[in-house]
Amino acid sequence: MISLEELLGIEYPIIQGGMARVAKAPLAAAVSEAGGLGILGGASMTPEELRDQIREVRSRTSKPFGVNLMLQSEFWQDQIKVVLEECPPVITTGAGNPSSFMKTLKEKGIKILPLVGSANQALMLEKIGADAVIAEGKESGGHIGEVTTIVLVNAVLKTVSVPVVAAGGIVDADSYNAMRAMGAVGVQMGTRFVASEEAPISPAYKDVVLRANERSTVEVGRRFKHTVRIWRNNLALRLIDAEYRGDEQEFSQLMLGALIRAVEGDLENGAFMMGQSAGLIKDILPVKRIIQNIVGKSL
Repeated sequence: MISLEELLGIEYPIIQGGMARVAKAPLAAAVSEAGGLGILGGASMTPEELRDQIREVRSRTSKPFGVNLMLQSEFWQDQIKVVLEECPPVITTGAGNPSSFMKTLKEKGIKILPLVGSANQALMLEKIGADAVIAEGKESGGHIGEVTTIVLVNAVLKTVSVPVVAAGGIVDADSYNAMRAMGAVGVQMGTRFVASEEAPISPAYKDVVLRANERSTVEVGRRFKHTVRIWRNNLALRLIDAEYRGDEQEFSQLMLGALIRAVEGDLENGAFMMGQSAGLIKDILPVKRIIQNIVGKSL
């Protein structure tokens, strides 16, 4: 099987997660420069913002990078047009089926790595041309599925023949080695890169990650088919209460703008998206050192 490094033209098999409002050009370019694959989080960007961010990454690095498209975003169809014009080397997708545009992107030479939450979904996407799949477990921060990483990755590996990237709960050399030993060609990490020097967010957000333990996050929104893992703060408790009462309107109102508030450092009313792995992060490091700490201790 082709390695992730060969498939994507990168030095190390580490992909940075496409975290909305966090995964911007400074972070994505730093990851690519350090030998991984930096990803722009397109979910919250207008088409014009996405175009500007793609061009900014290119001004910062000549190495491969990618764009994450959230297919529930109100902008995603116009974002596809930008992608076809700008041709970033890699696209990752989430929250939807990319089959309607995969052929067009592949004709442009763009590699497509969809996020999957089940083995059946991975098999379907393999059949329509995915270059690899990213199996993301529910330990992840942000939008999550229903299956834990170790079970999901194992199931996907036993179902498809395309390369499988593991995501969810991976933060250090030990978790990286565990996924590689299972058969994953590489990993995707989000929360570890939140606690990096290059992440363009409030220091308060990074401090929340450092103060977290493995039980500091909660799942909210599953009742409304919009499950998100966030830090347990005042907002999270209010969201849990609204969900318990079945008040979807209140839940939606509380979530409106909550990620922006987190990025700006509002500890009471921000939705601080982070994985359970936050409890294993004890320092804020440059991206290059984060990657070197992982691959330098690989088996």
